[in-house]
Amino acid sequence: MDNVTTVPSYFLLLEFSKTRQLQLLHFFSFLVFYFATIIGNLLIIFAITFDYQLHTPMYFFLMNLAVQDLGLISVIVPKSMINSLKDTRCISYFGCVAQVFLFVSFVASDFFLLTAMAYDRYVAICQPLHYEMVMNWKTCTEIMILVWVSSLLYGMLHTSGTFSVHYCSNIVNQFFCEIPYLLNLSCSGFNLVEVGILVASAFGGLGCFIFIIVSYVIIFKTVWKIPSVQGRQKAFSTCAPHLIVVSMFTITVIFAYLRPASNSTSYLDLMLTVLYSILPPLFNPIIYSMRNKKILSKLGMILIGKLTQTNHYVVSGTIA
Repeated sequence: MDNVTTVPSYFLLLEFSKTRQLQLLHFFSFLVFYFATIIGNLLIIFAITFDYQLHTPMYFFLMNLAVQDLGLISVIVPKSMINSLKDTRCISYFGCVAQVFLFVSFVASDFFLLTAMAYDRYVAICQPLHYEMVMNWKTCTEIMILVWVSSLLYGMLHTSGTFSVHYCSNIVNQFFCEIPYLLNLSCSGFNLVEVGILVASAFGGLGCFIFIIVSYVIIFKTVWKIPSVQGRQKAFSTCAPHLIVVSMFTITVIFAYLRPASNSTSYLDLMLTVLYSILPPLFNPIIYSMRNKKILSKLGMILIGKLTQTNHYVVSGTIA
């Protein structure tokens, strides 16, 4: 163990295995997850950007969620892949600071945006006559600016609180710089600044979660009053993807963070971290596209267009 008493010049991240073959297996596994996530979210972004029928508040928020998911997974996965490929564990101090800041900011922006999307569904279903007036483009833009600014401030607070301590070790028992594992390295035990930020964050997160729950309680009451079965099914279908994404995000984060960070390597902690940091960005576009006929139709048009274009070039090349 590399003992340090001041600011370390680098941290040592958790390696998945000391065996070279398993390191390469980790690299290729993460590579598949990463490219699948990139492709899925980019398809969502392209489908919404180039189809004017999808230029509505719901799809505007969905496109921003895809952008945030791209940022979230790009902050942690490429560095872990490079380390496995190079057979190293190092990340620089400032690289770790940047990773904490960006990761926390993207996670916070995801949750804030999911809260805003719950409000959008509430207005659309419970106040349909006022929807265009309430959720106009000015309001949507202001919501997104608020989401991004508050997320960046939140990331700055956590980053400053986490790195305001002296470290007795530079060995992080996680595959990226995660706050609980960094705080375990503190020489002085609990960091009162970061503990205060965590408590405030817990109350803020609980407030957002309660807002989402209350919104859907009102939504469900309204939906059950719709006389036609088809109308109720249509209303539920617009809410189902958001509910699934919120549930997956909340459950995985709770399981990951309610467990105390261990001072030794725990593969259960590792798998839980992978579960909440990698799987949501991967499954979010799948969940939204599978439950949305408009997105499925646009994605089909994009894919068919690409295949047709490819076949045209092949045929043209053969004839030439």
